[in-house]
This record gives sequence, C-alpha cells and structure tokens, in this order.
Amino acid sequence: MDEQTPQPEPSIFQRMRKKLVPEGIPSDDRGRIRMVVGSLILHIHPSKVEVSSLKWTYTWGLGGLSALLMTILGLTGIILLNNYTPAAPQAYFDILELNSNIWFGELIRNLHHWSANLLIVVTVLHLIRVFATGAYRPPRELNWLIGVAMLLLVLGANFTGYLLPWDQLAFWAITVGTSIISYIPLIGGWFSNLILGGPEVGANTLLNFYSMHISFIPLAIFGLMSYHFWRVRKDGGLTRPKSANQIEDSKVERVTTIPHLVHRELIFALGWTAALLLFSMFVPAPLEGIANPALSPNPAKAPWYFMGLQELLLHFHPLVGAIVIPGLLVTGIFLLPFFDLHLDSVGVYFRSHRGRALTLLSSGIALIATPIWVLLDEFVLDWTGWLSSWNTLLSNGLVPLAVVTLPLVLLDGWITKKYDANTEERVLFVATFIFTAFLVLTVIGIFFRGPGMSLYLPWNMPVVTH
Repeated sequence: MDEQTPQPEPSIFQRMRKKLVPEGIPSDDRGRIRMVVGSLILHIHPSKVEVSSLKWTYTWGLGGLSALLMTILGLTGIILLNNYTPAAPQAYFDILELNSNIWFGELIRNLHHWSANLLIVVTVLHLIRVFATGAYRPPRELNWLIGVAMLLLVLGANFTGYLLPWDQLAFWAITVGTSIISYIPLIGGWFSNLILGGPEVGANTLLNFYSMHISFIPLAIFGLMSYHFWRVRKDGGLTRPKSANQIEDSKVERVTTIPHLVHRELIFALGWTAALLLFSMFVPAPLEGIANPALSPNPAKAPWYFMGLQELLLHFHPLVGAIVIPGLLVTGIFLLPFFDLHLDSVGVYFRSHRGRALTLLSSGIALIATPIWVLLDEFVLDWTGWLSSWNTLLSNGLVPLAVVTLPLVLLDGWITKKYDANTEERVLFVATFIFTAFLVLTVIGIFFRGPGMSLYLPWNMPVVTH
C-alpha cells in the first residue's frame, strides 16, 4: 500500500480564515465568504507585492501601525462615547465614574489616550520615512499632501480630545493652546470666539470640541486614509528600496499578497495591540482635579505636541512665533514634492552616502546650536531693549527671525560649495536642520521650563505651585 503524501501544515492565515468561516457553513457559502474576505484585503492591497518592499527595515510598518491605531481609537472612542456627557462639570464626574465603576472603563480610557498620543509620533515618523526615502516625489506627490493633511487632522483630534476630561491639566493646556489662535491677523479674534464658543474656555468650548472630536475630524481622517491607501495602489504600490550604490533597478521579484504580506501585517498588528494593552494596564491616563478657571497652575503649558510652538512664543513676537514661522514650515512641507524632483534616488534612504553624511552633520549642528540660541536669548539678547524705538514686530520678531535664518542660508551655501551638494541633498540638509531644531525646542519646553516658564534643569525643578 502506497504511503500517503504528508499534507503541509495550514498557514496562520488559513487557520484564522477557518475560524472566521466555520466549517458548519455549506461549502459554497464558505467559498463566497472567503472570497469577500479576500476581496476586502485586496481592495487596499495589490494582488502581488515586490519582495524587496516587504523588508521591515524599509517601511518599519509605520503606515499600517497608523491605520491600526486609528481602528483602536475608533472602537474605544465608541465605548467612551456611550459613557460621557459633554457638559461641564458633569464631564469630569463621568470620567471618575468611568475609572471607578464601569467594567474595564479605566483600561479603555487609558488605551484610547495612549493610542492617540502614539498616533502623533507614528504619523510624524511615517512622514519622515517617506521623506527620507524620497517616496513623496511624482507620481506620489498627491499622497504626500494627503499625508500631511492627515497629520494636521490627527493633531486636531488630539487637541480637541485633550479638553474632554475637563480637569485642570486639560483646561489650562487648552487655554494656552487656543491663545495662539488670537494672533492670526484680522480674523484671529473672531476665529477664537468661534472655536471657543465665547471669549474664553468654558462649557461652550467643551461642547464645540466634543462635536469636532467625534464627527468632522474622525470622518475626515478615515475618509482621507481610505483614499490614501487607494492612491498607494494607484501610484504603483510602495517604492522599491535600493542601496546608495544601486544605479539600475535589479530584477523585480513578486509574491502574492495573501499570505506573504497579510501574515506580516497580522503578526505586526497583534504584537502592537498586545503591547498597547499591557502598557495601558500599568500606566493610567493623566487626570488632575476638576477644572477651575480661577486657579491657574504655574507654569501653564500647552499639550506636549504644541510645546515647540509655545517655546517659539518665548523668543519671538507672537505674530512671528505663532503664525509666520509655523505657517512657513507647514507651507514648506506641503511644497516639498514640487522642488525636489529627482527620481533616481527614490527608495534610497537619505539619497546617497553624501546625503547621509550631510543629514548627520545637519542634525548635529541643530542639536548644538538650538540650545545655545535659547540660552543666549534667555540671558544675553535683548532685542526690544536694543531697538527700543522700533515696532516690537520688527525688534522682537522679524529681526531675530532674520538673524536665526541667516546662518542656515550660509550653511546651505557652504555645503553646496564644499561638498557639491545637489538640490535634493540641500533640501534634505535644510529640512533635517529645521526638524531637529523644532524637536529640541519641544524637549526644552516639556522638560526644562518651570514656574514662570523660566529655564531649569529637570533635577532642580521647583515644585509646581497653583
């Protein structure tokens, strides 16, 4: 009697599909259901993917992780929605009730809070990855614009959700954060009143933020995210990773999305979900005493992701620090694909070996120069005193901005002359410098600003007073 050929073990995807589609269902129906599941997967993925694009160290799974976090936020948000009243002071009492008397209520809130904060970090890292590999260039420039728009919406979602616990931390962080709006020329006051529902943060603000947080912003994010995934397919899928020495594309090897890509995504999603659950079990989301407009903390800080902007306001005229500089930076990010058009280095991290060296040089200069400038401006420079007869917009705004920008212009000319840097390497150098400088300002604002927003070493920080 011939021995039977041993059957291979079913894959993870096959086992999961069997669980999703029980054997008790007639075979024809099971086939239809499996076809639907496969169609859903292939709706956001091509049927085949390049083997090289499956390398974890190329994409780091940041796009998929962003989608996973949005899914977690959507599911946990629906649960929280059913146990929350957007009215002051009842909102605070609902949070206490959620933490104390609702099964797994505190865990759900913790998971929602930390996923939202992680989403900001992951979205920024994803844009950095796309920029570093040149994957924002034609024909993918539209997807870059969509990605930047989604980052702004993610910041908006976090900002509007920050107020919902209605505690001291949230109230005063939003008070500081929304004060920036009033510096917008001509329409600042009107727009601030529209957002806040009045001249200051209050019950109307809570209702406005709640409405934006659960309706317009998430709908816009999910809508853009769906279109974003579709554009990835439309634009030919992920860019192909290449080494800096690779001039011509090597032979393209493709594998089916199911199971090769789906397996990786499933394991990645399960791992991150488990890590987030574990973290949320042991690290509670912050919650201070109930909001009190008459009791201001010292210092009053914006949410951590806006601390770089708050730090800029300490060094520049409000119009320059809150509007001009951020506006120029956001405009520059949107326009990146339109003045960095070299396609030869798409898929190469940091463009070339020289590009990598210039990136390290740029980040190193920014890491050293930014704290030095902060210290000089804090203890030495006195623009308004030296130029006392000038308008403060000039003396404490445009003049310091010109002084700060001039060295960057000189550095750009220096690397062009000394290293023969091309346009894409110059863009990389300048963008790295600005991002690193802004990151340093954020860290200084979070960890080195104490009472009165004065500079302190973290280990010498005085006890916060109220």
